[in-house]
Amino acid sequence: MSTETFGFETRAIRSQLERSQYLEHSVPLYLSSSFVFEDAEDMRASFAEEKDRNIYSRFSNPNTTEFVEKICQMEGAEAGYAFATGMAAVYSTFAALLNSGDHIVSASSVFGSTHTLFTKYFPKWNITTSYFSIAEPETIERYIQPNTKILYAESPTNPAVDILDLEYLGALAKKHNLILIIDNCFATPYIQNPIQFGADLVIHSATKLIDGQGRVLGGITVGKEDLIREIYLFSRNTGPSLSPFNAWVLSKSLETLAVRVEKHCENAEKVAAFLEEHPNVKTVKYPFLKSHPQYEIAKKQMRLGGNIVAFEIKGGIDAGRQFLDKIQLCSLSANLGDTRTIVTHPASTTHSKLTEEERLAVSITDGLVRVSVGLETITDIINDLKQALS
Repeated sequence: MSTETFGFETRAIRSQLERSQYLEHSVPLYLSSSFVFEDAEDMRASFAEEKDRNIYSRFSNPNTTEFVEKICQMEGAEAGYAFATGMAAVYSTFAALLNSGDHIVSASSVFGSTHTLFTKYFPKWNITTSYFSIAEPETIERYIQPNTKILYAESPTNPAVDILDLEYLGALAKKHNLILIIDNCFATPYIQNPIQFGADLVIHSATKLIDGQGRVLGGITVGKEDLIREIYLFSRNTGPSLSPFNAWVLSKSLETLAVRVEKHCENAEKVAAFLEEHPNVKTVKYPFLKSHPQYEIAKKQMRLGGNIVAFEIKGGIDAGRQFLDKIQLCSLSANLGDTRTIVTHPASTTHSKLTEEERLAVSITDGLVRVSVGLETITDIINDLKQALS
């Protein structure tokens, strides 16, 4: 039977390395920093890349290989490389592909650390960034310059869960010969596959829903083989590789990704519906609520609405802090995609380093709260949110 004909869940569970002589049912851990060679010729050929084999775990390892191959299958990608963290994936991907003098066009709403890379560190190397408004994607072409190399976006965005039309971005990147990179962290490969819409590369912070249980850090970039080759060469020399143990954990996590994400989304939709009716809530944003401004786009490119709900509490920043102080069951954490429901107040935490003007430009109001809806009993989640809002 060909694995290509199998469904998503079957491939996530049954795609694995060849069994060793011990015929193990579950793939073992390969906790080895390096690998041995049969003789001098084998060693020479391996370093000359005439053989596809493991040399050193900073380059590759059986556990990271399995994890990468699974994500590639799920995303429809040609190749990939796994990193120690999601931000290591973001930084290494850009650093490998950009040269001094290059230009990035990015959506204005990106993860705080990504924004810091674009505004604080990349300018040191004469790499500049222009931001387009999420609300005005039709203006993107205004920002494209002769030296623009990359078009970048998150969809859904962090933390306001705005949606960008990936098909539109794909057509635009092709028209201007740009590399389209999409951060697919909030959606996971189960909900959305940006490569189908024209993305050249897809990035995940595997720390989030891919792990799903708040245990390990990890990141991955997958996409076109020629681009991944550049990222691989950069990364094997700079060392941001994923550890074999974390790769093993993440590969096992993929086996339950579909069933976990289904339940996350079911709970999140119910949380969003509850919040939309609450008198102390000003606005609610969830991709599969009909009130979401990009609802039709979300339905076109996403299988489910995801596990993130963003809502604005009446009363601004003080009301947001009071809400957090009253939470009892849910966790206060900067993470997301955990089995445990997590609430965050971006204006005073994850995006506090942005000016008020910068926050408002990306839909982060003083009263905005991000909820990463977990897998607890839905009535318990809602009851905790209800008492904290009262």
